[in-house]
Amino acid sequence: MWQAAVMRRSIDDYPFDPSDLPPGTDDAALLSWAIAISDDYDDAQPRVVLTVEEVGRPAEGLVAHLAPEPARRLRGAIHDALREIGESPGR
Repeated sequence: MWQAAVMRRSIDDYPFDPSDLPPGTDDAALLSWAIAISDDYDDAQPRVVLTVEEVGRPAEGLVAHLAPEPARRLRGAIHDALREIGESPGR
């Protein structure tokens, strides 16, 4: 359960790995991502924070502050995409 005293907490991050790119993707961005939770907004409501950054450009990434419903929608979209490519969507 979310505790009001916690202002920001890292959940997971994934640093870019060159093996992430399939052959022939010479125009793909080299991206890392991180997921955190935060409640340091004016309304003090906890949100899921998704940060995507290009390798070599720290602090210049895109940050999405997701309320629970859009976060669930993103989770569902990833679940469905994994299933579409024949992979187990996991839990």
